[in-house]
Amino acid sequence: MEAVVERVLYASRWVLAPIYLGLSLALVLLGIKFFQEVLHIFPLILSTSEANMVLVILSLVDMALVGGLIIMVMLSGYENFVSTIDIDEGTEKLDWLGKLDAGSLKQKVAASIVAISSIHLLQKFMNATQIENDKLMWYVIIHMTFVLSALGMAWVDKFNKH
Repeated sequence: MEAVVERVLYASRWVLAPIYLGLSLALVLLGIKFFQEVLHIFPLILSTSEANMVLVILSLVDMALVGGLIIMVMLSGYENFVSTIDIDEGTEKLDWLGKLDAGSLKQKVAASIVAISSIHLLQKFMNATQIENDKLMWYVIIHMTFVLSALGMAWVDKFNKH
């Protein structure tokens, strides 16, 4: 009986596979949104202000960071929790694939969230004249919460390794 339960529990990791496939669909949707934004701004390049252009570019960088985060979670999560990704010899393979354990993945996700939050905060500061001071304060507080959380997770991980 115990062996059957253990096999069923171990096989249940495959329930995660459709979730990781769903993340690949989310990546496609993000790509569509990225190019929609590029096509939207392209005709306005000569008439838009520098500040607005910077905001659009920051938005595109933000989407690129989210895309990288999706790839990192999708591939390393699949490798850590479902199955090893078998890549044929001679085929291009990402250097970090198979090297990110759950702890280092957590740190990279936290760092990505801080980077994404930084871009959002910079966008808010570029429009600071149109945003109430108390809202700006809350944006900074939320960003600092992400920063402190990431630092705390890194410290705990370093502490656990020793």
